[in-house]
Amino acid sequence: MKKLLIISTILIVGGTLLLSFRTEPVKVDNPLRLAKDSVGSAKAFMSVYKVLMSARCMNCHPAGDVPLQGDDNHLHTMNVKRGADGHGVYAVRCSNCHQAENATGLHMPPGNPKWGLPPANMRMVFQGRTPRQLALQLLDPKQNGGRTKQQLIDHMAKDDLVGWAWHPGDGRTLPPMSRTAFVAQVRLWIAKGAYAPSAKAK
Repeated sequence: MKKLLIISTILIVGGTLLLSFRTEPVKVDNPLRLAKDSVGSAKAFMSVYKVLMSARCMNCHPAGDVPLQGDDNHLHTMNVKRGADGHGVYAVRCSNCHQAENATGLHMPPGNPKWGLPPANMRMVFQGRTPRQLALQLLDPKQNGGRTKQQLIDHMAKDDLVGWAWHPGDGRTLPPMSRTAFVAQVRLWIAKGAYAPSAKAK
């Protein structure tokens, strides 16, 4: 009887241990795996587009090789040019005026350690792009710095130069939504299929 009781106890304990080590499927919140939804995806991008068309973003993504300034997107004064690396040419380098942080005071030079335009071989133009054109450009590794969709999300969410747009210094208008809301729309756009809006979208 004692032996039977011991055996039963061993079986119960062993079974319990086996159950405790059983692996369960892990649920991962993957922003790239939602049901495809062309309408919802394009709608999310239209929110993204409004931010990218704001002065805080577009001024550093001009159609030409001269950066833009101000909420009215006027050409940068002092004959500033992009240069091959995006940080100016000859003695007129971005870092001459733009330091690691915003200078104190109204409309003083903004700052960031990486201040500059995209390089000449990867210009990433926002100015003048329609929603469809910009969406397709952002998704093209040949035009977006070789980024995958996930890397594009990470760039929008974590890059400190992108984040500067929400901390631009005194006298500058912020983008039309918070960075958190903006990144959420980027994720939604991609998660629902990364669809480009129609050519008629504005």
